[in-house]
Amino acid sequence: PIIEKLLEYRQLVKLNSTYVKGLRSQAYQGKIHTTFQQTVTTTGRLSSTEPNLQNIPIRLDEGRKLRKVFKPCKEDWLLFSADYSQIELRILAHYSRDPILCESFVSGEDVHSRTASEVFGVSLSEVTSDMRRKAKAVNFGLMYGLTDFGLARDLSIPRKEAKFYITQYFERYSGVREYLENAVRTAKENGEVRTLYNRLRKVPELDHPNRMTRQFGERIAKNTPIQGSAADIMKIAMLRVA
Repeated sequence: PIIEKLLEYRQLVKLNSTYVKGLRSQAYQGKIHTTFQQTVTTTGRLSSTEPNLQNIPIRLDEGRKLRKVFKPCKEDWLLFSADYSQIELRILAHYSRDPILCESFVSGEDVHSRTASEVFGVSLSEVTSDMRRKAKAVNFGLMYGLTDFGLARDLSIPRKEAKFYITQYFERYSGVREYLENAVRTAKENGEVRTLYNRLRKVPELDHPNRMTRQFGERIAKNTPIQGSAADIMKIAMLRVA
């Protein structure tokens, strides 16, 4: 029983020190001014420092309460939140031209439920929330070069089961498999990858003598065109909205 108490204590101490005290110390005349960094992340995403406003907690109830400290500075103003639906999977569909993935988005299906239907071999109406949760982990994980070991760890399932999900996925979504293989092959030939908007990232890790570093390079080759393109699109959208 003590473990649960320790974890709860650690969480509360973190919330207090990082957010309650931290945000207070960085407030000036009732406002907090973050700095957005354009050139820090390798994928091209904006990052936020002093304070980092991209990691204000949302998952747990205690952490979520902290979001109430952010208020519009005028009475008739609102805080506006906008997001793209499954942007990285849409970009993967664009790159891979996989027929099932493309069809999911064109017909407006729940893409994770469709993946669960394909991987588990059941109809859409038979997909359970647990199946969808596992399919979601597969959908996002494979873009990041997740292995059966990593998937087993993330879902707390046996490695054999994780391997089965990945094998089933690539059998059904062969276009995705071909795209990921081509992405690595092209990156090895060119020593670099590019986003949809032609932004460049060198991948020297692919030639490294250390096997772990080479595998990391392969993950970069698979994911940077997807994650980097999402970052580019997001920045363009922010400028247009502004």
